[in-house]
Amino acid sequence: MVGYLEHALASYEDTLPDIARRYNVGFRELQLANPGVDTWLPGETTEVLIPTRFVLPPAPRKGIVLNLAEMRLYYYPKPRRGEPARVVTFPVSIGREGWSTPVGATRIAAKQAKPTWYPPKSVREEHAAEGDELPTAVPPGPDNPLGEFALRLALPGYLIHGTNRPYGIGMEVTHGCIRLYPEDVEQLFQAVPVGTPVTIIDQSFKLGWQADMLYLEIHPPFSPDLASKPVDLQPIINALIWETRARPEHRVEWAQVEEMVRRPTGVPTVVATRAAEPLELRIDDRWTLESNAL
Repeated sequence: MVGYLEHALASYEDTLPDIARRYNVGFRELQLANPGVDTWLPGETTEVLIPTRFVLPPAPRKGIVLNLAEMRLYYYPKPRRGEPARVVTFPVSIGREGWSTPVGATRIAAKQAKPTWYPPKSVREEHAAEGDELPTAVPPGPDNPLGEFALRLALPGYLIHGTNRPYGIGMEVTHGCIRLYPEDVEQLFQAVPVGTPVTIIDQSFKLGWQADMLYLEIHPPFSPDLASKPVDLQPIINALIWETRARPEHRVEWAQVEEMVRRPTGVPTVVATRAAEPLELRIDDRWTLESNAL
């Protein structure tokens, strides 16, 4: 578990994308965390939950880990001697339907500031079908969708890069690449060396212990053909049983779990605690979260 939750008051002019950019979260995760708030007219003084608390994804805490299901990237810098382990996390956009971002293990193969975009033939054909002829090369500048910085993966054709359309962060909108806010990709670009391992997973739920309490975080399917389908409860049940197998004094709140499955918000919630203890938060500082938003 890293980070903390906070609240913001919307102004008269705000939309959820405005608030997402201001607090360095993705659009979809902010929308999920605030199901009763209007996306385009939240309303002046409306309280908005900022979902900046996370269960770390179930992957090696090394290099970059990207979880497609939550559209979020985690970077684990190599800790210096005597310093606590750290994780830096950023919201991302990923591949849309028909252009899905692949899962698997890869690495950062190259880095480039002010990159030129060479649209692949498939992308040029797609744009041409819509009456938009793309050039074979787009130079650096305001019209370049790669933004100011790009990190090339060893997977041919896939990049982690910035954007000239930051309000699309936290959505399923790319041709398979991983897109970050301009300020986030600059920070990542400066910090991550070539050769850094990258692990891409697609995990819709995560479990994590903190202060002797078990947290569950669930993200719903985001593809149009899956949006109407309920989250599969059985893998979550199996994982909860496995996590509490050695802690018989802990009681799982199954009613809470079922409610989270019916209405997933992406917000970590306590689902198991010692039977005789109240649900209270205590700080565990073994991990330090670093983010522009925190």
